[in-house]
Amino acid sequence: MKKDILSLTFQELSDEVSALGFPKYRSAQIFRWLHKSGVRSFSEMTDLPLAAREQMDYNFVIFSCAIEKKLISAYDSTVKYLFRLHDGEFVESVVMKYKYGYTICVSSQVGCRMGCSFCASTLNGVVRNLYASEILSQLYAAENDLGVRISHIVLMGMGEPLDNYDNVLRFLQLVTDEKGKQVGMRHISLSTCGIVPKIYDLMEKDLQLTLSVSLHAPNDALRSAMMPVNKKWGVAALIDACRAYTERTSRRISFEYALVKGKNDFPECARQLAVLLKGMLCHINLIPVNEVAETGCKRSTPENVKKFADILAEKGYAVTVRRELGADINAACGQLRRSAEQMQPSENPKKTEVSSEVRISN
Repeated sequence: MKKDILSLTFQELSDEVSALGFPKYRSAQIFRWLHKSGVRSFSEMTDLPLAAREQMDYNFVIFSCAIEKKLISAYDSTVKYLFRLHDGEFVESVVMKYKYGYTICVSSQVGCRMGCSFCASTLNGVVRNLYASEILSQLYAAENDLGVRISHIVLMGMGEPLDNYDNVLRFLQLVTDEKGKQVGMRHISLSTCGIVPKIYDLMEKDLQLTLSVSLHAPNDALRSAMMPVNKKWGVAALIDACRAYTERTSRRISFEYALVKGKNDFPECARQLAVLLKGMLCHINLIPVNEVAETGCKRSTPENVKKFADILAEKGYAVTVRRELGADINAACGQLRRSAEQMQPSENPKKTEVSSEVRISN
């Protein structure tokens, strides 16, 4: 079995290279090729002797992502990729442009087992976890395709990152390595639906990333109806873990709250949420739910969104309403899927296809 070289830390790679009898300095060369250049084959490592490249190819594999399909929003230039993995499975990733630069939303699993009632990623369950290399390769493939540097990462794509804890931690170690891509930990956000034991585990790592918690309801009855994970770890246990996390790390938590019309967008829900989070170092991010045909969930009206936000703001909370990006290509939060056949623009607007890219026009 060939070893997954892109998932190896620098020290692990150095040990492997030394075992092959290569000079010590080759480790840094190979690590740079993998993590700064994002090469997809050993033949691209042109400053290595041919014999060394052949030996690397015999012992290792580079798990890269192939662009199966690509959609570009006509409204905000958001890009959505459908990536084909080495085993033929698919994941989606999204690249968004902001004033400060580019952010990529990466997937951590093929599908998702969490079963949240408003999310497309979980409709067909989970197939498998992604290796650290496969999470990394989404970033590298997007950068190479777009010809830009992506400086911010959000683990908010398909899958529950804390359900793939070990691979996600290894990904974070690799992507922040000063010898590699060197993305700042404060430029990374990790989202969880509330796997409480893993929040405590993450807390012990004392990482300076932003933890985003998908809350979506202020009480057990409502949250359990929307998010099955709440039946195992209820609201009280989740909030206790979040309070412990902020106290240990001194990092503000971002609570995500998808507003679904007629379910969790009532003023009383906002008032309950204000009581629930009282005194916590946090930010509340309201998300008018992004509609997915199979779920039947409808987005809250602008009037209800404003009323909800105003109640929280009056209680002294930092609250924002998330700006929707990529709506015309189904690239918004909760809309990512793993099916090539289902990767279509919203309402099927006119499109032109150029190689593997689909550009949406008005």
